[in-house]
Amino acid sequence: MHFIEKFKDGDRISDVYLCKSKSTALTKSGKEYENVMLQDKTGQMDSKIWDPSSGGICDFDAMDYVAVTGQVISFNGALQLKIERIRKADEGEYVPSDYIPCSKYDIEEMYTELMQYIGSVKNEYLSALLKSFFTDDADFIAKFKSIAAGKTVHHGFLGGLLEHSLSVTRLCVKIAENYPFLNRDLLITCAALHDAGKVKELAPFPKNDYTDEGNFLGHIVMGYEMIQQKIAGIEGFPPVLASEVGHCILSHHGELEYGSPKKPCIMEAVALSMADNMDAKMETFKEALEAKDTNEWLGFNRWLDANIKKTL
Repeated sequence: MHFIEKFKDGDRISDVYLCKSKSTALTKSGKEYENVMLQDKTGQMDSKIWDPSSGGICDFDAMDYVAVTGQVISFNGALQLKIERIRKADEGEYVPSDYIPCSKYDIEEMYTELMQYIGSVKNEYLSALLKSFFTDDADFIAKFKSIAAGKTVHHGFLGGLLEHSLSVTRLCVKIAENYPFLNRDLLITCAALHDAGKVKELAPFPKNDYTDEGNFLGHIVMGYEMIQQKIAGIEGFPPVLASEVGHCILSHHGELEYGSPKKPCIMEAVALSMADNMDAKMETFKEALEAKDTNEWLGFNRWLDANIKKTL
């Protein structure tokens, strides 16, 4: 298979890809054309059908696997595929795993490591809260292991939510070791659960797009609600502790302009927001560097707010 990450200007392409999205637009002269986003496990490619009425253009919809023939061109400094022929692919022409980006790490090994950190939480109420999600809730566990952590910004692959949550938990363990005055149990609990709402915010692969609920509410609010519902079922859960957990979840993006309803006002919330921000930025940086294998400056990255470069 000719994977998207290997596309070069001038390449002739004839292969099967996942049609992630499809929309009709107009040229400056008023002629219709179609924008098509193709995807495989290595990335996505902006593609155009300039003559939708051509005999080689057959009916297909978003989320179909499509057999495509076309040419890779460079437009405004980015690669684009000019589609000449396209049709819905038949079963047997493709292997679904070729079209779903996946974590480079073993899912079960990551989950086992996360459960070891969860098992180290001594507070009986926080331990019960974690158990209610990560041991007792089979539906949550299945989604937590497979959902991405984001649509495009970072960890946008199968297992991404688990990989990101584990990484943030690891960072918080180290932070708690360095600052022993922190409430380690609270910090580890909130690290493991900080993005729990993403199991409802994002649809599973291959769609990996925002759900209606995700668009309306977002993962921070939904995660807070999910956690408070579990807390309500734990007899004797201290109200102040419930508020502390809730606050850490609501403030984990750190700033109001980044979507947090509250700014951190306890030390554990500050530590969590910094760990979350660090892991998100490191992954964003890594993915940007991997997308372009060069030691040259890559240009301005709006997520990192800087012109970025790989170190020698």
